[in-house]
Amino acid sequence: MLQSCVWAGCCLRVIGCVLVLAVTDSVRADDWPQWGGPQRDCVWHETGIVQKFSTAGLLPRMWSVPISEGYSGPAVAAGRVYVTDRVADEGLERVLCVDVETGRELWKYAHPVRYTVSYPAGPRTTPVIHDGLCYTIGAEGHMFCFDAATGEVRWSKEFQKDFGTKLPTWGMAASPLVDGDQLITLVGGEKGGLVISFDRRTGRELWRSLEDGGVGYCPPVIYEFGGRRQLILWHPAAVSALDPATGQLLWQHPWNIRYGLTVPMPRKLDDRLFLTAFYDGPLMLKVSADSAEVVWKGKGTSEQDTDGLHSIMPTPVVNADHIFGVCSYGQLRCLNTSDGARRWETLQATGSGRWWNAFLVPNGDRTFLHNEQGDLIIAKLTGAGYEELSRAKLVEPTRPVQRRMTIWSHPAFAMKSVFARNDKELVRVNLAE
Repeated sequence: MLQSCVWAGCCLRVIGCVLVLAVTDSVRADDWPQWGGPQRDCVWHETGIVQKFSTAGLLPRMWSVPISEGYSGPAVAAGRVYVTDRVADEGLERVLCVDVETGRELWKYAHPVRYTVSYPAGPRTTPVIHDGLCYTIGAEGHMFCFDAATGEVRWSKEFQKDFGTKLPTWGMAASPLVDGDQLITLVGGEKGGLVISFDRRTGRELWRSLEDGGVGYCPPVIYEFGGRRQLILWHPAAVSALDPATGQLLWQHPWNIRYGLTVPMPRKLDDRLFLTAFYDGPLMLKVSADSAEVVWKGKGTSEQDTDGLHSIMPTPVVNADHIFGVCSYGQLRCLNTSDGARRWETLQATGSGRWWNAFLVPNGDRTFLHNEQGDLIIAKLTGAGYEELSRAKLVEPTRPVQRRMTIWSHPAFAMKSVFARNDKELVRVNLAE
């Protein structure tokens, strides 16, 4: 979700970003096999998508299947949809796999978990599907590797027991990252184990790196700067870059984030890296092969005194000229990429309230927005302003937060469809033109 509550794992990304994640034969180019999509850039690359919805009401479903509570988004790969949830009355976390065409259950795995985290509504991280394997991480740090076809457990870890992890307030939320034969994930373990690389087939530890009193919630990502592949980790104490093959530290920029709320994934634009924090605001770094320096930084002093972008969950969209994202109290904002100056803001796509959330996923020259009220919106975002083209209801909000009902789960866009969930159902809606 973060990815969500932060929490859903979920929690988005764009332009100029080429990740070194191979799409295997078992995963089609139009799948959404992990948080952020096949390239982990939160861009929907398919064509032939509707320009306008057929209704302003509830979008017709291809299917709907009942599920329980959770913040994690679905993953779609090789004819299957994977999602996690929590059955609170039974004290269980579950991994569910259903047929992409019918919603029919193919397999299910459940394990007992006692929740200690805040906002205990279920798992936060989106499953990762790669080369016939399915990887999941629960809110309390239970990590599994499954046979993606059968649900057989290949290996597993318990972060608290195995690595001495002290859970962050809102639970484990950062979806893991596959790079070659590695599965790289935030663990928050002892003895330099903030991030650990595992052999993705066996679970054997390959390397560990970094110390931090907190874990954070931001998913790891690999970008290239200065001709060098760099594993970017944004954690409560700093932004760090590692050699993804060894875990060796390449550079680090100290940045102490209040309450450890490192959530939106950093975005790459040429030789720059953009970050945004709920309390601490935006930061633009210029990155080389072995260093980073500040280009500009926001001047807002709190979540309410904001001059730039103070995102809580959604990852912003970044292009050569502009940054688009949702601020601390729901404002959809546009900033200049060059200096962070605000161009405009609107509440038309969102609503006003603390932690208000909407996920942004570009598709061609348009952007799909899924807001926390369950609306799916097609809009054009430019430096000139926000232009809404179409809006309909995707799913109903089911989670009470701040005296409003919400959805904090990132949808998946695959097979010319959108896959979304709340605390009651997982749905597929056809968006082919």
